[in-house]
Amino acid sequence: MTDEDVLDEFRVSGALLEGHFLLSSGRHSAQYLQCARVLMNPARAARLSDALAASLPADLRDALDAVVSPAMGGVIAGHEMGRALGLDAMFLERPTGTFELRRGFALEPGARVLMMEDVVTTGKSSLEAIAAIRSAGGEVIAAAAIVDRSGGEADLGVPFYPLIRLSVPSYADDEVPADLAAIPVTKPGSRA
Repeated sequence: MTDEDVLDEFRVSGALLEGHFLLSSGRHSAQYLQCARVLMNPARAARLSDALAASLPADLRDALDAVVSPAMGGVIAGHEMGRALGLDAMFLERPTGTFELRRGFALEPGARVLMMEDVVTTGKSSLEAIAAIRSAGGEVIAAAAIVDRSGGEADLGVPFYPLIRLSVPSYADDEVPADLAAIPVTKPGSRA
């Protein structure tokens, strides 16, 4: 699947949005990729996950024991990646503001985990998820995402495999261009 094929999946599903968005990272952007929209169609979610799973190195695929993703955005992406790889998929929640495994999910000590995200912007949520997986006894040997919108700048401390890597400008509060600041802000992300 080419980058253009991936973007077409977002366009067809109405998941490539334009406006003024406050991202979960706290940064502002004129574009937003609403992965929930692209993943709501099971066939589309399967196509994207199958393509990402196939792009992972074979030795990595063979070494994995489980897929763990952060809620909310990563739940479907993680589940689909688990399906594509033939592995159990679990998700982390933030009941008190810190990610943790709940609902009876548990990792065997030393379980080799792929941390799966829908979109990575700064890597903050991914790093929190990786820390939670380690706290739960897992060994994160790689991370993956449908979209890396950091343009390759996010450092997750483990090998990172996105299906598509984009350079979408984002801005701190005090750096928002005037034309973007003139548009009412929408907060579509995963952090309240």
